[in-house]
Amino acid sequence: MAVSTAGYAVVPDRRGQVAVARARRAAGRGLVTLARSVSIFVPVFLVATFVTFALRAISGLSPAQIQLGESATPEAVARIERAWGLDRPFLAQYWTWFENILHGDLGVSWANGADIATLIGNGLSISLSVATAALIIGIVGGFALGTLAALRRTTWIDRAITGFTTIISVTPPFVVGIVLVSIFAVGLGWFPSAGYVPASAGTWPWLSHILLPALALSFDTVADVARQLRAGLIAAYQENYVIGAVVRGLSPRRIFFRHVLRNGTGPALAVLGLKFPMLIGSSVVTEWIFGLQGFGRFANDAAQAGDVPAVQGVLVISIVLVVTFNLIVNVILARVTPASQRGL
Repeated sequence: MAVSTAGYAVVPDRRGQVAVARARRAAGRGLVTLARSVSIFVPVFLVATFVTFALRAISGLSPAQIQLGESATPEAVARIERAWGLDRPFLAQYWTWFENILHGDLGVSWANGADIATLIGNGLSISLSVATAALIIGIVGGFALGTLAALRRTTWIDRAITGFTTIISVTPPFVVGIVLVSIFAVGLGWFPSAGYVPASAGTWPWLSHILLPALALSFDTVADVARQLRAGLIAAYQENYVIGAVVRGLSPRRIFFRHVLRNGTGPALAVLGLKFPMLIGSSVVTEWIFGLQGFGRFANDAAQAGDVPAVQGVLVISIVLVVTFNLIVNVILARVTPASQRGL
């Protein structure tokens, strides 16, 4: 026991020590979860990139078919394929391509010789803006509806929310997009009907161009998050530790935020692991409706043109997005939900 110069005992700050210990344990659990997730996703990334590169061999497409057309002679085809390095062994081609993508080089387009990373970057910036806005709308709307339905379970509010989420979950985004354009762009004139303005041009011009397409894409996320959160919260309310907290006389607010919400968000967070990449990949039709030259339209145009390097670049970026976002969700799950921290 430490004693001050005035003769009084100085009691150590036990609460501070406990808080530091908890923070260290939480950091350790986060690092373990991150290492475990990386050990799983690295092999997945390697296998996925190998399958992606094998697309050219499987498809039988060649840059000569795009550049020379049907009138290409075998000698001209061989000359162009040799210039692209396609006459080398398959594994040698794959290794060179894999080394390049690790350095951010996705190759050049068969169609016009442009840098694929630049082409994808131009479209991805648009799609990321729309997908991020759609994800935010989905999280806020889904958590609000799911929480309200769980707190008012078996009432008319719960049934109304369940019916609403069922309807919006089966409504195609392009239908929602057409309705939104008709009402808010053409009818009311509140938002532009098409086009894109970068954020550097101003916050409101940028937001006004992405809000309607983001809202059209967000409906499925709102429905899935609301349903999963409602189910998770209702299941958490039935756990013994919650019943014990009620018996001990804890306030409903403390029970909800301290025990129910932390343990009931797991299914909803797990759903979000795939939602962000899916929002980017499934936005082709929505981008057509709103006149956006995004990632989805670039992927569609590349596939229709038979531009294999561009398609491979799209798939690589999609794999990176899926892996990265799932890593983030796994770390959040380990930090938020106690069940994940115990490895359950």
